[in-house]
Amino acid sequence: MPEKDSKQTLSVITADVGGFIGHVSSHPEILDTAKERLFNARGKGVITDFHVLRCGDDIALALLHENGPASGSVSGLVWNTLNACTDAASRMKLYRHEDFIAAGDKGSAAKAGVSKGAKGPTLAEMEFAERQSEPVIVFMANKSAYGSWNLPLYKIYADPFNTAGLIMNPRMAEGFTFTVLDVKDGTEITLSTPADAYLLLSIIGITSRYVVTSVHGNRKQDITAAVAAQKLAAPGETGPFTVSRDNPVLILRCQSDFPAVGEALEPFSLPHLVRGWMRAAHNGPLMPVPFYEANPSRFDGPARLIGAGFQISNGRFIGPHDMFDDPSFDEARRLANRITDYMRRHGPFEPHRMPATELEQAGISALFDKAKDRIKDKLSR
Repeated sequence: MPEKDSKQTLSVITADVGGFIGHVSSHPEILDTAKERLFNARGKGVITDFHVLRCGDDIALALLHENGPASGSVSGLVWNTLNACTDAASRMKLYRHEDFIAAGDKGSAAKAGVSKGAKGPTLAEMEFAERQSEPVIVFMANKSAYGSWNLPLYKIYADPFNTAGLIMNPRMAEGFTFTVLDVKDGTEITLSTPADAYLLLSIIGITSRYVVTSVHGNRKQDITAAVAAQKLAAPGETGPFTVSRDNPVLILRCQSDFPAVGEALEPFSLPHLVRGWMRAAHNGPLMPVPFYEANPSRFDGPARLIGAGFQISNGRFIGPHDMFDDPSFDEARRLANRITDYMRRHGPFEPHRMPATELEQAGISALFDKAKDRIKDKLSR
């Protein structure tokens, strides 16, 4: 098949509309509700195809369309779909964070969680012209936070010990350009490898502040990776870029000018430490699992990772293939469990618990406030 002349957009939106049970999984009715809404919209000018994924208590709407990034019509469809899922979750009294529905019935967008600072849906998007063969992997993680993709993205696109194509494929030897977001200041920097490899490492190793948001090939400047780094804008919403702090999704285009599928999966043979887990307040390993094992129940962990592989053909999804349903990742899963045993034995102590400056949902600041009247200036005389 020749390359499609028109560009298409792959958008992946994730949301936590209600957990079953607690934060462990998603109820089948939620997934069916999303599928029904998107099925009725397919082929009617908004989306050309869709697939609904699940990891833990998060759902992901993977959408193919020709409306370009930040499409208002696609956003409207997504919000209507998520609102229907939220209503279904409410009927079953599924568990949700209060801040996700803090705005109550003040508006459909607010009901689904877009009040400032809330746990709103997150968005990863990439626009591209479909190649002769277009393999794509959607990685979805649960119980982990932004910055979780920094290490694997470096290994995939800049480390020859992981990606042999960097020294064996002339189309990849020119390297890749990383776009990095400073989530504190809202600024961006672009760094190109191999020339900027050391500078890139010095920055993205600080995963609590710097997040790789996209990767492009230096040869053609084509996008190959996109990360969910922002919240999905509500219909009619305007304002500054809003950083997403959870529900991380990573989209990778593979093969040809880009790393092979096996090279894209290889970094996850190491269950590296990520922030998140219980109350988004702990550090622990990220465990790659098949779809049916994406149910983190031990201390909201280990944090789970799934990989959904698709062939995109004429604007349609072929798949998914369950990329981690493979015994070669059994050792990574066993190692993740051993690391979990070690980290959990630290209990409320760092480094298992995150530093106080990074705690978001644990409510620990309220406990600190109770001790304010007992604080004395030890240096005063």
